[in-house]
Amino acid sequence: MIDCTNPTTNFSIVGNENMKHERIKAEDTPIHMILKLSERNPGAIVVCTQLLNEGDNIDPDACLGGLSMLLDMDTFGIYGSRIWMLYKNVCKENLVNTITVLRACQLGFISRLELNTTIDNYGKGINIENLYKQVKECLPKFNSELI
Repeated sequence: MIDCTNPTTNFSIVGNENMKHERIKAEDTPIHMILKLSERNPGAIVVCTQLLNEGDNIDPDACLGGLSMLLDMDTFGIYGSRIWMLYKNVCKENLVNTITVLRACQLGFISRLELNTTIDNYGKGINIENLYKQVKECLPKFNSELI
């Protein structure tokens, strides 16, 4: 069980291998962030735009609203068609599920390696309902409906 009151225990870091791949810079506009993350993949552009527009409604505790989810994907090394694969294959085209999985990784309920392996395996390896319950326990304002 992760202690939700102690933020130092809530981060799953697999080393610095993902850090060297980060693409978003502080001076980037949201449009530039989306283009960098999506690698101009049409599906990834749609997902990133939805995350940016709806993220703060689903996860009101995210300090940067929808930008937080884009930064998470950059940190976790999820780009281009893999963004679409996360949304479509892992999260069944459900934005709440997508944010749940990203938040679960950020909070340390799954590792970056587990997240990326799950994307590669079309969703096998994680239970989104269980992750949702864990995220909701730490973040009570998180969207109340797992669709």
